[in-house]
Amino acid sequence: MDWETVIGLETHAQLSTRSKMFSGAATAFGAAPNTQACAFDIALPGVLPVPNKGAVERAIRFGLAVGGEVRRRSVFARKNYFYPDLPKGYQISQFEAPIVQGGALRIVLPDGAEKTVRLTRAHLEEDAGKSLHEDFHGMSGIDLNRAGTPLLEIVSEPDMRSAAEAVAYAKALHALVRWIDICDGNMQEGSFRCDANVSVRPAGSDTLGTRCEIKNLNSFRFLERAIEYEARRQIAICEEGGRIVQETRLYDPDRDETRSMRSKEEAHDYRYFPEPDLPPLEVTDAWLAAVGAALPELPAAKRERYERELALPAHDAITLTASRDTAAYFEEVVSGLAEAEQGGEAQARAKAAANWVAGELAGALNRAGLDIARSPVKARDLARLIARIRDDTISGKIAKEVFDAMWAGEGAADAIIERRGLRQITDTGALEAIIDGIVAANPAQVAEYRSGKEKAFNFFVGQAMKATKGKGNPVQVTEILKRKLAG
Repeated sequence: MDWETVIGLETHAQLSTRSKMFSGAATAFGAAPNTQACAFDIALPGVLPVPNKGAVERAIRFGLAVGGEVRRRSVFARKNYFYPDLPKGYQISQFEAPIVQGGALRIVLPDGAEKTVRLTRAHLEEDAGKSLHEDFHGMSGIDLNRAGTPLLEIVSEPDMRSAAEAVAYAKALHALVRWIDICDGNMQEGSFRCDANVSVRPAGSDTLGTRCEIKNLNSFRFLERAIEYEARRQIAICEEGGRIVQETRLYDPDRDETRSMRSKEEAHDYRYFPEPDLPPLEVTDAWLAAVGAALPELPAAKRERYERELALPAHDAITLTASRDTAAYFEEVVSGLAEAEQGGEAQARAKAAANWVAGELAGALNRAGLDIARSPVKARDLARLIARIRDDTISGKIAKEVFDAMWAGEGAADAIIERRGLRQITDTGALEAIIDGIVAANPAQVAEYRSGKEKAFNFFVGQAMKATKGKGNPVQVTEILKRKLAG
């Protein structure tokens, strides 16, 4: 039987506020255990929650960015369960009336195809603390620094059909929350983590199978491997005549497998009820408009503009809008190139800039493990390098040598070109004299070319570039060679 995998993701994005969701304690990562937990976080009697306005604004920003409905009136609820790192015995979350309802995210799959993933909701809640088991010799320690940290839980519809689609969605969501500056996206620190709901069903069926939830996946690689394993596990059970049990599972990366954690809870297990210490959250039209006005141009709109105004291919536009920093860097290169050239065709400049940002620069950043914001080669410096190619000062091949020197900190492009004597030879008379000598010295190859062996031409190009130490203008060399070899 052919099987279809059905996947929905629940993603917790830690909001980039300096203080917690309902208290004034700090949210900075890496502090000593229990040094950032105030009276409310440790549930001392009589303390009351106060909502963080910055966290609410970030939730509104997200709702607008995904085209969801930002509720004018949402309600906080108590989600009751006992766990040692939850001192109150309940978590303040949202249930029946979340701040964001609906929305969608457009994703690009590895093969270039596009797909829309619908969103069910996004709601505000506080994080729990952390249990530490490693250093306590049979006991557990509790660190409440994370308790109360503001989260936006983003729930998708079960619209994904493969691990690759789930990863594409998670990456797009990760890029978006960073783009609109609501979450730093640091997966190693737990700022962005996913729970995957996975089920299988016979291909062609419209009935959803029993799902299992895989908790706390904090890397895209683990997300993909966990889903692939879980789908295989469920298919094997079904094909053997067994029954899938709804449960929560954990992924073990060392064994590359999921294992049972506990039976899957339902809403009634948490005994949700409205939080009595918090009134309904009201979002006014004026507040909504102010947040909307402050939103940056979103990735999809910027991508469409690059394709329309700059005539960039879709692949380039997707690459350049992968992050807000990348787009900003690219636009600064285009601006710097326009200043350096004082004229010229805008679309050609944009394509030249795109080729370098998505090509040589991206490769160097990947090799060094750097974000583009930390690039040793600044955007304006790269623009001047590209300008030297476009005005025939240097060739594209020599430009790579200059770029490597710039990356190593040897200075600006013009200084490197002059210091190393890398200017192209564009003097037609000088090039003709060099090529005349090469043609005269290689009569056998001339005869081969004139007999119809086109590959012989590459020999002469190589000899000419060797004689000019790579500094001959390739276009002029080619034109002169064709004329001389034609006899």
